Amino acid sequence: MQLSIVIPLLNEEESLKELYGWIAEVMQSNHFLFEVIFIDDGSSDHSWNVIQELSTQNKNVKGIRFHRNFGKSQALHAGFKEATGEVVITMDADLQDNPEEIPELYELVSKNDFDIVSGWKKKRYDSFLSKNLPSKLFNWAARRTSGVQLHDFNCGLKAFKNEVIKTIEVSGEMHRYIPVLAKNAGYQKIGEKVVRHQARKYGSTKFGIERFINGFLDLVTIWFVTKFGKRPMHLFGALGVLMFFIGFSFSIYLGIDKLFLNPTGRLITDRPQFYIALASMIIGTQLFLAGFLGEIMIRFKKATENYKISETLNT
Repeated sequence: MQLSIVIPLLNEEESLKELYGWIAEVMQSNHFLFEVIFIDDGSSDHSWNVIQELSTQNKNVKGIRFHRNFGKSQALHAGFKEATGEVVITMDADLQDNPEEIPELYELVSKNDFDIVSGWKKKRYDSFLSKNLPSKLFNWAARRTSGVQLHDFNCGLKAFKNEVIKTIEVSGEMHRYIPVLAKNAGYQKIGEKVVRHQARKYGSTKFGIERFINGFLDLVTIWFVTKFGKRPMHLFGALGVLMFFIGFSFSIYLGIDKLFLNPTGRLITDRPQFYIALASMIIGTQLFLAGFLGEIMIRFKKATENYKISETLNT
């Protein structure tokens, strides 16, 4: 199998047949062996009925249906597990990603030996204030924090070597940062291709401004995981030792002052330095224990799937 096309979706019944027909036309004109994996992320419309119909008519269509809405990252995780193609393409189901970009993405991965090629929607058909401007700010912050020099982390159209998507673990809301996760796993050849973006034809976007807020929070998470995910003691332990040292220094100062310099002065417990010392040592101990527990949890961590599949088709 040359290509697996993984498409997560939520309430996109109107676009699915047109999207599959467009993909099939492009694949057949380029003589590709391909499969299309639709992941229905808890749609409340008739999306699953359309996928059932497509899978009955075309054996290269696979369907995965979640019990409820679990999120795009979990949908991609399930699709990646099922993908068998040597190159895996991800794209959105709303017809804003152009399937005619797929052959060139495939060539860049299979012939140019890129691990990942990410799409860049250089010209967008979205509202400037609600989507374009926040997206530019988000991408700038992501580049500075992660070190991965992509212009468009949010673009759903990406191409991967199969071994990349089988190696990385996409969870939470980390679908935006798959290239960063891949880089952290040792895949350094990450490219970018300008792709055509199209105005939404049916329905309305499922994402609001909150996705950028969540994106920045996830960015902080992935920064932490990148730097300290495998060695939490290096952060929490260092901070804990620093705080404990500050508290202990205040304690030594108060002891020396009371015993030798000012024995008839105020009680130690009446001085603000006493509470600074006490709080610092308590916080330092807690931070050190947090790092210690983090190290233990990493060593006993087991991969878990935080979604539930209710139905599959042709899998």
